[in-house]
Amino acid sequence: MFWFLMVAMVVVIAAVTLAVLSSGDGSGAPATGGLRDAEPERAADPLPLHRPLTPADLIRVRLPVAPRGYRMTEVDDVLDRVAAELAERDARIADLGALLERARNERAEETGERD
Repeated sequence: MFWFLMVAMVVVIAAVTLAVLSSGDGSGAPATGGLRDAEPERAADPLPLHRPLTPADLIRVRLPVAPRGYRMTEVDDVLDRVAAELAERDARIADLGALLERARNERAEETGERD
């Protein structure tokens, strides 16, 4: 009885292995319409696209964990977005600072004051 169960188990394992590895049409080529690739995990709470980021957005973001840590593409996407928005804000702050300085100089010229 033991040998019968062992042989049956080997036959079942071999049949499952052949079914998974073969194409099913007898050609031996891998199946193209078989199993699809798994969808990658995405951030559960993605960053908003319709408005600038806030500190609360960054606190809430949770990146999916892969077997060896975080998914690099997810982390890179978040860091790229944050870097772009920080660069945009820095440029806007510089522009506003230049406008303020120009307005102060014009006002000083109008009133005849000097620094």
